[in-house]
Amino acid sequence: MLTTGAEILSTGRRHHFAVPAFNMSDYGMLNAVFEVSTALSAPIMIAIHPLEVALVGEEFVAAVVAKAHKAPVPVAVHLDHGATYEEVANAIRTGFTSVMIDASHEPFEENIRVTQEVTRLAHAAGISVEAELGTIGATDGYAEAGSDDIIYTDPDMAAHFVQATGVDSLAVAIGTRHGLYPATLRAALRIDLLEKIAQRVDVPLVLHGGSDNPDAEISQAVAHGVAKVNISSDIKSRYYDTMREVLQDKGLREPHAIVPACSQALQDVAAHKIRLLGAEGAAAHFQQLASALS
Repeated sequence: MLTTGAEILSTGRRHHFAVPAFNMSDYGMLNAVFEVSTALSAPIMIAIHPLEVALVGEEFVAAVVAKAHKAPVPVAVHLDHGATYEEVANAIRTGFTSVMIDASHEPFEENIRVTQEVTRLAHAAGISVEAELGTIGATDGYAEAGSDDIIYTDPDMAAHFVQATGVDSLAVAIGTRHGLYPATLRAALRIDLLEKIAQRVDVPLVLHGGSDNPDAEISQAVAHGVAKVNISSDIKSRYYDTMREVLQDKGLREPHAIVPACSQALQDVAAHKIRLLGAEGAAAHFQQLASALS
């Protein structure tokens, strides 16, 4: 069931679970995520970063949208970290049902201006918008849109930003970093800050860079207003680590002999995340809504 980001996240917020947003740019991983979300009756978002779109082509997006239409669980197809108005406009044309404009590295007023423009365009097309305030940290060269230093989201600025832009959800900086943490860096979330932001902001909150954070912290974040958690490094590292192990057998060459073990490894991680976020069985909330409207 294809849906928008706003619908899926507002339902999560209302029923106190968070939606996992799995970053995808590979058909093997995509099929694995759809299988596990169906098995656990969990609503999901498929997030695709512009670099991932460049890798696999816009045709991949069309395939994700088609697969979402057929899925028995709610699925939103989300542009992750769109950098410009033009990039977002192209994503809307391509078929995304949710978009992120990330102007968090710009001065506050410029972030507002760009986000306002994107929101007007997206809402006119019935597409929901996520923006970011504050900056997520980076851990390595693979980290998307991260910075060396975390700039924590200010609750008062967040309230003003949401009111001025009309966004449907807000990614907040409370101590996370994109990518996997090196041994020299400890993951830690500012739950106290999250509480203050949630008290001031009346839209679903989003957590980027949740890899390597302790499960207890992620659960606390969901309990205090986070309605979406981006999941990328955790599933990709497990998928490709397993592939490296499988390919120790030098005689293997056919995907049908290589991918299943990788798929199962990814599903194990994804299932853990779905349960951690309280999303298992949450597709029933959407079925109840559909029945009420019919």
